[in-house]
Amino acid sequence: MLVDLAPGWNLEMDRGPDWLFIKVVPPAGGEIAEVELAEAIWDRMQQQFNHRVVLEMDQVTLLRSWLISQLVMLHKRVVAHEGLMRLAGMNDSNQQVLHMVRLDERFPQYATRGDAVMGHRPKQPR
Repeated sequence: MLVDLAPGWNLEMDRGPDWLFIKVVPPAGGEIAEVELAEAIWDRMQQQFNHRVVLEMDQVTLLRSWLISQLVMLHKRVVAHEGLMRLAGMNDSNQQVLHMVRLDERFPQYATRGDAVMGHRPKQPR
């Protein structure tokens, strides 16, 4: 299922047993527009009656501060409802950004959605 957020921003959703998989797709010309990503993802989770989510971030080339704040807001909501939120497919530079702002422990990164669901050892930044 494809969900349009703002000009160019999309969420591609799949559902698995007990998990919701959401691929974050920024605009083709670059990640310019700031969107209410946390609210949009939370709404989809509520509609699916699911509090476990894997965000597939492989198409996000640059993790900007507003996007980090959206991830933090979503994480707080998910944890408050006793759910799980995991990130998959994040590139090395974005992993370094999370490490620099000391959020790498809050957001363990996994290579694939399967690894995220199974809780395999997270990818380590290089």
